Amino acid sequence: MFKKILIANRGEIAVRIIRACRELGIETVSIYSEADKDALHTQIADYAVCVGPYKSKDSYLNITNILSACILTGCEAIHPGFGFLSENAKFAKMCEECGIKFIGPDYKTIELMGDKSKAREIMKKHNVPVVNGFEGEIESVEIAYEIAKEIGTPLMIKASSGGGGKGIRIVKDLNDFKRNYETAKAEAKACFDDDRIYIEKYIERPRHIEFQIIADEHKNIIHLGERECSLQRNNQKVLEEAPSVFLDENLRKKMGEVAINAAKAVDYKNVGTIEFLVDKDSNFYFMEMNTRIQVEHPVTEMVTGIDIVKEQIKIAYGEKLSIKQEDIKIKGHAIECRINAEDPANNFAPSPGKITELNIPAGFGVRMDSAIYCGYKIPPFYDSMIGKLITYGETREEAIIRMKRCLNEFAIGGIKNNLEFHYRLLEDKDFQEGNYYTSFLSEKMVKKDD
Repeated sequence: MFKKILIANRGEIAVRIIRACRELGIETVSIYSEADKDALHTQIADYAVCVGPYKSKDSYLNITNILSACILTGCEAIHPGFGFLSENAKFAKMCEECGIKFIGPDYKTIELMGDKSKAREIMKKHNVPVVNGFEGEIESVEIAYEIAKEIGTPLMIKASSGGGGKGIRIVKDLNDFKRNYETAKAEAKACFDDDRIYIEKYIERPRHIEFQIIADEHKNIIHLGERECSLQRNNQKVLEEAPSVFLDENLRKKMGEVAINAAKAVDYKNVGTIEFLVDKDSNFYFMEMNTRIQVEHPVTEMVTGIDIVKEQIKIAYGEKLSIKQEDIKIKGHAIECRINAEDPANNFAPSPGKITELNIPAGFGVRMDSAIYCGYKIPPFYDSMIGKLITYGETREEAIIRMKRCLNEFAIGGIKNNLEFHYRLLEDKDFQEGNYYTSFLSEKMVKKDD
């Protein structure tokens, strides 16, 4: 097994990876920016190295400094977590060239799946259903408009190199197409330094359901069931659960087989996620592949009993999967609430600052993945997510009741947060009955807070 791993990330995911490494007997090196010198991940790792000032581009995205830190501290591998450099093909390639194991798929797969239009083409060739659309090169807004007319509204404009809900616009009236197209291109350029766009039919009120894939380097591949990720705000997930209340066993089996086929189509290795859109008639369509660990991986761990981060590390070291598809049993139900330092009453504005009071809920069937502590100063430079509260129950109803109990116990002083927003969501009758979709929050709840 690896003797020392560098974690190229921060916050709760860095803490999560450090804990997995410690249980595997692996030493860890944390990187941090000047703004994160007192962060928890720097304190619990065996070693910590500052890689730059507060701006992400100068620290957590500084490939040269990160690789230098890895080599100087004698690390054999890098775990990128999610976000930052986790889906950066250039970084994965440079790791390989430096003789450092990148804990994830190879750079060619990242590059291929990072181009959303190419990913669609590959999936179509391998009989994976995709939404009707156009994924070729679009040379001008005029050509794009003609394509849009042919596809018909409603449609979606998406960045080819997109992710995290950026570079996306929904068009319901062709009179608004050109403005939205130019806006999406500009956002794609700003976020991904790539303004290429593709266009596809927009499925109204779909569900966003993803399948967790694990593949070793010996051609063995399995899935760990699905996660329901339809509760979103501005294309950012808010609450996730596993399994989905919408899927029956037949649809689950069919989607799982398609997810494995999609991963085989690109000779996938390590942990990844196949994301689908599912319409009201249970038709499902490939949306994208995330070539990294997902924020919401804990709900899958809770219902399968499998430590996904440990599996990542073992696979990267070359070990074979010790589990087969028939060994995977989904038991009970798990829910994850993303806890953010934000103000729902002020259009969810970020709320950095010092945590003056903190009580984290606990008890049977409760898990908290976080990097916060009393006295910690949340910096204003990074994502507002400060933790993930996960509850498990033998039934979905029990998981919901347990989550409500935990939200009542949770206390965070000194900053605004979304605990009350989550509680209201759990109280909603449609949520309790599982009747929701990707635009549910914007249509039913968020407007109340704007």
